[in-house]
Amino acid sequence: MLYSSEAVERAIHELSKLPGIGRKSAQRHVFYLLKRPPEEVQALTRALVDLTLKVKHCSICFNITEQDPCPICRDDNRDKRLICVVEEANDVMAVEKTGEYRGLYHVLGGALSPLDGIGPEDLTIKPLLARLTEDVEEVIIATNPNTEGEATAFYLAKLIKPLQIKISRIARGIPVGADIEYADEITLTRALEGRITL
Repeated sequence: MLYSSEAVERAIHELSKLPGIGRKSAQRHVFYLLKRPPEEVQALTRALVDLTLKVKHCSICFNITEQDPCPICRDDNRDKRLICVVEEANDVMAVEKTGEYRGLYHVLGGALSPLDGIGPEDLTIKPLLARLTEDVEEVIIATNPNTEGEATAFYLAKLIKPLQIKISRIARGIPVGADIEYADEITLTRALEGRITL
């Protein structure tokens, strides 16, 4: 039985498909939007439509972009000798926020996960290998420090090693502001392995 309008039910149904949003959260969001001025809701609608119409993947690095190639790949001031390999486009945004890295990127589109049916052919590994010319001196593997990310890093290192290119992995360890006594053994081991000289 329909207790409100069909449009409201459809909006709740669609919003509840988003990760981390169940039916109750979707319902709250829909009723919040109903209280907003129409122009605000229409601006949100236009932004969502633009996502599907304007945003695509860069043909070189597979980052999200509205222009192909993306601004990072087109930037002559970037260090073309470095390629930082990440799982997703939001990882590029995270690294860029630091302002420390000036090389190029390659977005894999996920991580190897046999249990989820994600194999090497489901990621952009072949295009990455095709980019590794004599100009590239180092590949920085910045996959997540979980089982899938570690497996992906190991697999990539095995493929890249014969190309005689330096392979590095981002350091992992204890986050800033954390106490050593609360760190698990794996985190402490990684922190010791990734230690730096002062």
